[in-house]
Parts: sequence; structure tokens; C-alpha cells
Amino acid sequence: MALLGHSLGAYISTLDKEKLRKLTTRILSDTTLWLCRIFRYENGCAYFHEDEREGLAKICRLAIHSRYEDFVVDGFNVLYNKKPVIYLSAAARPGLGQYLCNQLGLPFPCLCRVPCNTMFGSQHQMDVAFLEKLIKDDIERGRLPLLLVANAGTAAVGHTDKIGRLKELCEQYGMWLHVEGVNLATLALGYVSSSVLAATKCDSMMLTPGPWLGLPAVPAVTLYKHDDPALTLVAGLTSNKPADKLRALPLWLSLQYLGLDGIVERIKHACQLSQRLQESLKKVNHIKILVEDELSSPVVVFRFFQELPGSDSGPKAVPAPNMAPSAAGQEGHSCDALNRWLGEQLKQLVPASGLTVTDLEVEGVCVRFSPLMTAGVLGTQNEDVDQLVASIKSKLPVLTCTLQLREEFKQEVEGTAGLLHVDDPNWPGIGVVRYEHANDDKSSLKSDPEGEKIHAGLLKKLNELESDLTFKMGPEYRSMKSCIYIGMASDDIDVSELVETIAVTAREIEENSRLLENMTEVIRKGIQEAQVQLQKANEERLLEEGVLRQIPVVGSVLNWFSPLQPSQKGRTFNLTAGSLESTEHTYVSKVQGMGVTPPPTPSGTRTKQRLPGQKPFKKSLRGSDVMSETSSVSHIEDLEKMEHLSTGPEQDTPEAASPQEADQSEALQEEAQHPEDDCPQVEEPESLR
Repeated sequence: MALLGHSLGAYISTLDKEKLRKLTTRILSDTTLWLCRIFRYENGCAYFHEDEREGLAKICRLAIHSRYEDFVVDGFNVLYNKKPVIYLSAAARPGLGQYLCNQLGLPFPCLCRVPCNTMFGSQHQMDVAFLEKLIKDDIERGRLPLLLVANAGTAAVGHTDKIGRLKELCEQYGMWLHVEGVNLATLALGYVSSSVLAATKCDSMMLTPGPWLGLPAVPAVTLYKHDDPALTLVAGLTSNKPADKLRALPLWLSLQYLGLDGIVERIKHACQLSQRLQESLKKVNHIKILVEDELSSPVVVFRFFQELPGSDSGPKAVPAPNMAPSAAGQEGHSCDALNRWLGEQLKQLVPASGLTVTDLEVEGVCVRFSPLMTAGVLGTQNEDVDQLVASIKSKLPVLTCTLQLREEFKQEVEGTAGLLHVDDPNWPGIGVVRYEHANDDKSSLKSDPEGEKIHAGLLKKLNELESDLTFKMGPEYRSMKSCIYIGMASDDIDVSELVETIAVTAREIEENSRLLENMTEVIRKGIQEAQVQLQKANEERLLEEGVLRQIPVVGSVLNWFSPLQPSQKGRTFNLTAGSLESTEHTYVSKVQGMGVTPPPTPSGTRTKQRLPGQKPFKKSLRGSDVMSETSSVSHIEDLEKMEHLSTGPEQDTPEAASPQEADQSEALQEEAQHPEDDCPQVEEPESLR
């Protein structure tokens, strides 16, 4: 019906002018009358607009024309002599004051930001006493208090200002009172709280029936009270153009289709959804509700929290007296990251809930459920609320365990050589770690290709372990070096094994990469050195054999009379040590020499044996009371067999013999097998070749 209204408006605009005027006037008057009766706003006028802030800008222009009688004649000179002041709550919508100044052509000093209660009452309600003090100060400075914007349900958490007290203050100083907020929708219900009911006495209010009723392409409505039609025409609140009056046609058709019962039912259903979620969250531990005192508010804002050690057990986690402010702030930032993660997870699990993640100034990051703005479009039902509560309960163990493991992870990283713990308050996982390689320059903020290569290989190795943890690389847009970001964890994660695995793997990758990088240069130098040594060996062989042996005929005769025992000389190149060695030891002992012993492969000192099917970084269940009798016995037997296989052969076998002893034992065995061979065996040069 709402979409049909736009099409009908295009057809109606082609009618005769007199018929068009009568029809548009009837549609506008009927829609205004219905809205005033539904939302209990007597004798009001309506202005329909597309932008929600446009109505307030027209109301401010009307207030200026009403308070400045010579504004039409003198213009800005009147405003310059007595500057108007518009008062906004600190909990108002972001950017509202800037929009008003741009539309009205006023400087920013004409805006006055009124703080909310800090000691008593809600943290999101306007401080009435402080507002009165600001008004008196402005009057003493020669300014004119013009308009006050109050909230019947703030944009963030749905709190309602003390509208009755604010109305008395506005009447006292001749100010215009404008009210807006999501709680104005409850005026259509049978029971309305006294704070919201006081909004019916204000000078103007802004309604958004489109989101409340789930209607697309329906304009917002500003209801106001004013007796002078000339000023409303100058301010732009009324118009003689039929096209402006036809804006109400989609809403007129929608209200006809829904009826009063349908409108009340949709608003009541949204309020019941919020109350259902609020009552369910009160029974969930580690969840704090921020609007428990606002029972009539259709907005539920909640937040995950973890009580700090030494804090009082209450709905709000208060830092211990002996805790440093920096530690308390860091704990708050950690909870902010976890709440942001919780909100994103819940939005994916229950998309019909319409959850949003909001960042509040005092409380931090919270999750907001406002069914009055989303239930009509998404079709949220009671089953979705129950699914949302179940999803919150399923995510709480992961949140609590991750928050508890963060400090242990930080201590393990700080106690491990080569690893550096990076504090990133925006990461919702266990923590962030960086491996410091040999050429790491901590003072430089330039790119580190070697470090990025090591961390990329480390990330690949960690993801190949197929553990329950998630590993990610650090963001490229930051100035910090490459890091490994470790995600959320459960309670059975062995932090010490995790940190040790990261350190060992990174060290191994660094050594392998360093070996590969130096391989080309080492081989090139080894080849050059081998060529020089072989050339020297050929020269020595010529000097040793003499010139006569080089002549073809004479050399063969001389070798027949006096055979020369050739010496087998060669070179072997050790890639690990990068050294060039002689092969003489190889031909004598028949064993290839190892040269310099390569550095041992890094290995963890606390590596443990895993059960069959057990994933990495899982704590061992040996000795646990949770295991059943059969499973515990079988697992213990498996562990004992694995320990016996790993330690038994090393205890039973003697130490490895040296190559000379191995050769002697081999020779003794050959003599024992062939006792009749008394003559020693002479190795032939041809066989050696």
C-alpha cells in the first residue's frame, strides 16, 4: 500500500487543479487528524518530510520568526545583536547540531551542548539543573535562549529525559520545546509511562512511523502547535503546492490498511520482544543491561563484562582499589573488543534480530536490540529472541575463557626469548605476538621484508596444525611490524605449549630461510676454492711424478719398471658448514666425513605426547576426573607405551661408537669370518676410482 501510494500520487497530480486541491487537502487533513489522535497530540499540525532532521530545521526557523519580530525586515542584524541559542543534549544524534547550523546559517557558538547526569540518575538523561544554569548565563551575556531539543528515547540506549521538568523550564524562559525519540511510539499504547506522556504537552515532536510499522518509503512526520499560519508558511512548514501535500498519500493509504488495531498491535509486539529479551538476559551471568530502569523503553542495550579480581560482585564490574588505572583501562578495552566480537557473531547467527553494535562514551562498546526500528521490516518473532538468548549463552564460555587466558598468554610470551607481546586493544582474541629475528630493528618503522617473510611462513605452519585456534597476520596499514594475531580460545588450551610452538617454529623458519639465502654465495665461493685447490693438486702431481712420466712411450716404460702408487685426492663440500674438506679420510676409513656438525633443529623443552586424535594445544586429560574409566585406562596405557618407545631404546643401547671403532669392529668381524686369509688385502686403485 505504501508503494502504491507513490504511484497514485503521480496519477492524481494530473487531475484538474480544483479537484486536485480538494483531494490533497482532504488527504492531508485526515492523515494529520489520525496521527494526532493515535499519538495523543491534541490540536496539532503535521509536516511531512523525507529527511528526519528536516522537520527540526523548519521548527527552528519558525521559532526564530516567532521570537524575532523584525527578522523579516532586518535579517541577520537582529541575530547579531542578540544571538539565538539552541540547546542539545549530549546524548543527541551525532551531527544534528551541525546540520541545524548549516541549514539556518548560524555559527557553531549558537549551539549549546547540555551534559547528562554524572552523579545521580541515568548517564544518558539531560542534567536539568545544569541546563538552567546555562540558560541564566546566556541571558546575562545578552543571548536569547531559543529552542531545546529533548529526547524521549535517546538514539543510543533509549533513555527518556525529564520532559515534564524541561517543559516547565521552557515556559519559564519562553523557549520552544521539541521532543524526538523512539519511545514516542508507545504513546499509541494503552499504558504509557509518565515521562513519555509528558511529551504530549511539548511544542513539537518528530515521529518516524515508517520504521515503527515496517512501512517502506513512508515520510517522517513533525507534529507542532502554532496559531499563526503566515509564520508557518514563511518557515516552510506549510505549502500551497499540491505535490507537497501528496507526500502524505502513502502514509494515508497505509493507515487505512492497518487501522488503529493493526498499528497498536505492531508497536505492542515490538515492546513485548524487548521485554522478553530483557527478562531473559537478567538470568544470564556476565551480561549487564544498561536500561533496567526504563521498563517502558523498547530498546535493550546489553554488554558482556567480567568481574575483575578484588572487585565487588555487582551488576557493574568496578576495578579494585589497588589496581592501577592503566590496568583497569586496558581491561575495559579488552571487554570492548570482546563485545564487538560478540555483536558481530550474534548478527550472523540471528540475522532477524536486527542487532547493532554501538560505542558509548561511558560504558564502552555495547550491543543494542531495538525491535521497534527493525522488527517491522525483518519480521522478528519470539522464537528469534529465544534463539538470540541461546546464542549469547553459547558464546559466553569462549568470552570468559579468552579474557582469563590473556594475562597468562602475556606472561608466557614475555618469559620466552625471541617473542614480543603486542598490546592491541581492538583485537578480540587471546593476544598478539611478534617474533624478533636477528636483523630486527625495533626503532625503525620501515617495512621489514625479512620479518614479513618469517611471519608469513609461521602463519602457514600454524594453520597447518588444524587446531581450534585461528591465526591471522597483522594489518598492513599499520606502522607496526608483522605480527601473529591469535583468535578466541576455549578453556582447554595449553598456553605454554602454544607459545613454545610459536617460538620454535619461527626460529626454525628463520634458520632455514637464512640457509637458503646464503646457499648461492656459499656454493659459488666453494666452487672457486675447489678449482684453485684442484689446480694446485695437479701441479703437485706433476712435480711428484716428474717430466719423464709425462712422455707417452717413456712414461709407460718407466711406470712398468717402477710403478707409482697414485694417491687419491679429492674435495668434498659441506653445505651446512660452508667449508671445503679433503676426501682422503673418506678413502682411508671408507666413511664419509661429516665435517662441522650442523646446528641442531630447535625443539621445545616442554613438548608432550598427544593422544590419538587429540588436536594441538589441547591440555592433556591424564589424571582428570572427567574421563570415564575405560577411556582413562586406555589413554594412560597409550601414553605409557609412547613414553617407553621414546625413552626405552635410548636407555638400553650403548653410546654410538666412533667411526674408527666401527671400522675396527668391521675388520675384526671380517677376520673372524675368513680366518684362512693370512695375507692382507690390498685395495686396488681402479676399485677406488
